[in-house]
Amino acid sequence: MIRVLLVDDQRLVRAGFRSILDGEADIDVVAEAADGREALQAAHDHRPDVVLMDIRMPVLDGLAATRHLLADPAMAGTKVVILTTFDLDEDVYGALRAGASGFLVKDTEPMELIHAVRVVSRGDALLAPSITRRLISEFAARVTRPAPSPALDRLTDREREVLSLVAAGLSNDEIARELALSPATAKTHVSRIMTKTGAHDRAQLVVLAYESGAVTPRWLTP
Repeated sequence: MIRVLLVDDQRLVRAGFRSILDGEADIDVVAEAADGREALQAAHDHRPDVVLMDIRMPVLDGLAATRHLLADPAMAGTKVVILTTFDLDEDVYGALRAGASGFLVKDTEPMELIHAVRVVSRGDALLAPSITRRLISEFAARVTRPAPSPALDRLTDREREVLSLVAAGLSNDEIARELALSPATAKTHVSRIMTKTGAHDRAQLVVLAYESGAVTPRWLTP
């Protein structure tokens, strides 16, 4: 069972998401919160697998709450999905840097919401939807002065190639087809890259790839 915490200052948004998720046999909405501070308390009380976190909230915003939550060793198994709008909120990129596993627009289709919860609960990043690619591309374009990362020096040439494809939003299966590898080998490469770089998931690999200059924004096109 996937345990979910809903965090949004709009009750109607929470109610809508709950009605969608509660209809799934493998998903249980264990708690709701109206601001970041309530979210932190609810997360500690209920230990959810996935937190759907709004950014714009009173008391403590979603970005600060995400940083606090994911910096806590006791919450190591919890994944955060940021809820945003189409306005390319600058805080979304900060949330990814803080360790969020991806983000969704609030008017997402029900099946995309359900898919997102399942994807991040198993440890994958939510990077496939086209809106996610457009958002990351927008923020990546603002990284004008890449800072080399020593962690990337430990990667092999093949791992650097795989990292570029991860940053393009490709899944393990797509990477396997692109490089003529087996899906298991592609998955192993991604896992080794995460271990060598200290990234929590694929979302942080994307951030690292752009901020270090390992790849450029041309990989992500709308």
